Order: sequence, then C-alpha cells, then structure tokens
Amino acid sequence: MEKKIVLAKTTKDKIIEYITYFFIYSFLGWLIETIYAMFVHGYFVKRGFLFGPICPIYGFGAVLLLMATKKLYKKPLLKFLIATIAFTLFEYMVSFILEMLFGLRWWDYSNDFLNIQGRVSLLYSIFWGVIGLILLEKLHPYIQDKIQKITKGNTNNIQKIVCFILIGILILDTVFSVLKYLNCI
Repeated sequence: MEKKIVLAKTTKDKIIEYITYFFIYSFLGWLIETIYAMFVHGYFVKRGFLFGPICPIYGFGAVLLLMATKKLYKKPLLKFLIATIAFTLFEYMVSFILEMLFGLRWWDYSNDFLNIQGRVSLLYSIFWGVIGLILLEKLHPYIQDKIQKITKGNTNNIQKIVCFILIGILILDTVFSVLKYLNCI
C-alpha cells in the first residue's frame, strides 16, 4: 500500500491559494454574467463594476463560501442553505454599498417576486444556493485538483508572482473604475 505524503500548508500558502481561487471565480462569475447578458440582450453587454473581465463579488462570495463550509463533508442541504443565505446577504450588502457610493444600481430585482428593495429576490437567492452547491460539490474540487497538479513540486513562486501581478492589476482597475463612476475621468 502506497502512503501519500501530505505537506502541511503554511498560512502564506493558504492565503495564496485563496487569492488564486478569488481570481478564478471572479473571472468565471464575469463569464457567467456576460453569457447571461448576451442570452437576454442578444449582444455583448459589459458586466460588472470594473473595466477588466472579473466580477469580484463572485470571487469574494466563492472564497467566503469555501471557508465557511470547509468542514461540511457530505452535507449538501446544509451547504445549499449556507450558500443561499450567505450569497443573498452578500449581494444585498454589495448592492447597498455600490448604490450609496456611486448612486448607481448594477442590478435590480424590483419586478421579481419576493424581492427586498430590488437588491435581492427569492428566485435569485435560490439560484445562488444552487450555484453555491455546484461550486462546492463539483466545480471547486475539479479546480482544486487542477491547481494542485499545476503547482505540484513547485515552490509556488510562480503562483505567488502571478497573484501579486493580478492584485496590482485589480488595484489599478479598481482605482480607474472608481474614478470613472465618480465622473473624474
């Protein structure tokens, strides 16, 4: 019988891992939003707050969900409930903050059944729960496996460098996006 050697990850390694997941899920969220908008409108619609092809709300939501459910093995109903509640609260807070800062709404569910101030609705809350469950049960294990295969045997220096470059780009994108929405550029 072959024994697997599992190396304990340092806190820095875990942080880099979560940053990597943040960017992956931010991009996938942007992709989902873009495909959805193309389906609804029939043409490309720029989605999200930033100039670049990421929606950080998805990245933050995914990372928070991963952290909150990491010990819930084989409990899909509980994962679904946590994803539904967490994503709904997070979506509400982000909508509120963006509207307070910029006076704009990036989404509006006012016409949906059981909505709260148009910021969240029952339909999308259930959708977020399903997406969260798919993320936790199917997508994340696949992505986690691919990341581990890519970084296996490496000192993670390349992954760290890529993460720092992406963080720098995200900061610049955020600054320019904020300036745009404040009508400074």
